[in-house]
Amino acid sequence: MSEKPKEDAGVSSDDKLVVLLAYVLTPLAPIVILLMEDKKSRPFIRAHNAQALIWGIVVLIVSVPSSICLFIPTVLMWGAGVYWGFKAYQGEYVNIPVITDFAKKQGWA
Repeated sequence: MSEKPKEDAGVSSDDKLVVLLAYVLTPLAPIVILLMEDKKSRPFIRAHNAQALIWGIVVLIVSVPSSICLFIPTVLMWGAGVYWGFKAYQGEYVNIPVITDFAKKQGWA
């Protein structure tokens, strides 16, 4: 589900923390990161931020209607985001099914 980065030399601990926050506080944190010039140009942050933003939008679309009926899908989706954020915090590039390919095809990641 995740793959090791090809080059870990350019990834700082600050980059890892920013990416963790992007996944955990999605979709708000990715939008804020997009407004930060020094952060959005970093390749590791850029790759994860695009995925976190798309994931956050998917979570909102799915969780709003489902939260009326069931709370479990929302919690599971948030848990997946936390898991991917933890993997990114370890310096790994995360491959989210469908979302990663979409972000790469658009040139966002």
